[in-house]
Amino acid sequence: MTRPAASTTLTTAAGGEQLPPRADCVADSAGTVTFTWEGSTAGGEALVLRRRGAGTGPDGAVRLPLIERGDGRVGAVLSGSVELAEGHWDAFTGDGTAVAAGVRDLRALIDRVPETGRVTVRLPHPMADGRLAVRSWVREPHAEAGDIEVEPGAFTVAGVLHGARIGAGARVEARLGDKVRGFAVTGEAERFRCTVRYADLAEDTGDAAEGSAPVEQRLWTLWLRPAAGDASEVRISRILDDIWDRKDIYVYPAHQAAGYRAGPRYNGANDLCVQLAPLV
Repeated sequence: MTRPAASTTLTTAAGGEQLPPRADCVADSAGTVTFTWEGSTAGGEALVLRRRGAGTGPDGAVRLPLIERGDGRVGAVLSGSVELAEGHWDAFTGDGTAVAAGVRDLRALIDRVPETGRVTVRLPHPMADGRLAVRSWVREPHAEAGDIEVEPGAFTVAGVLHGARIGAGARVEARLGDKVRGFAVTGEAERFRCTVRYADLAEDTGDAAEGSAPVEQRLWTLWLRPAAGDASEVRISRILDDIWDRKDIYVYPAHQAAGYRAGPRYNGANDLCVQLAPLV
C-alpha cells in the first residue's frame, strides 16, 4: 500500500530525514497488546505483524487496523482473541516500514496466573537494532519453571503445571537427539518438583570409546510427563513474566561431572535445558 504524502506515520528528524514510527506498547494479562505512536491513519493504514520464517502464507502475517486516538497519535490493538502462532513477529507499517520499539508497559505480565489451561503469551520487545517485535508462545498444557536450586552434581527445579495435573509415575525427561533420560517427579495437583543429576546425562552422551574425552557441548532439553503412561509431552519453560529472552539473564553455577561442566540454563525460547560443556 502506498501512503498518501499528505498524511504519514513517519516522524521527521531535524535534518529532514524521515524516521520510522516509534510505537509504545501496553500488554495485559489476557494477551492483548495495544500499540500507539504519533501519526495518522491515512486511508486504511495498518500495523502488520510478520512471523519470521513463515513466508507469505496465511499464518505469516496479521494486519491490525489503525485507529485515530484524537491526541495526535494512532493506535492498533492485538486482541487476545486473535490467533498468533508461536514464534517471533516483527512489526511493520502498512507499506513495509519497520516500526521502532518505544516505551513498553509490561507490568501486567509479571507473576501472571493463566485463567485456562491454554497458555498464550504475547510479549513486545526491542530487537538489537531497535526494531519492535512480539514474542509469542502458545502452550497447552504448559509447565512453568519456577525456583531452581543448584548444588554440586545436580539441580532441582520446582514448577507449576497448567492444563493438566501431576499423577502417579510423573517424571521429567531430559532429551538429546534420540536419547532420553528420566528423573522422578514429586508433587501433586499442579505443583511439581524434580532433581536432575548431571552424571546421568554425562554418562549417556555416547561420545566415543570409554575413557576418551568429551568432544562437544551438549544441550539436553527438559520435558514433563504428568503421569506414567501419559502421552502428553510438556516442555518445561519460563514464559509467564516480562522477560522475552532470559538465556543471558538467568545464569546458574556449573559443576564438574564426568569430564564436563554442567548446569541448568535457558535457551533463546525461554525453555529450560541442561548444558554440558567439555572441560578444557
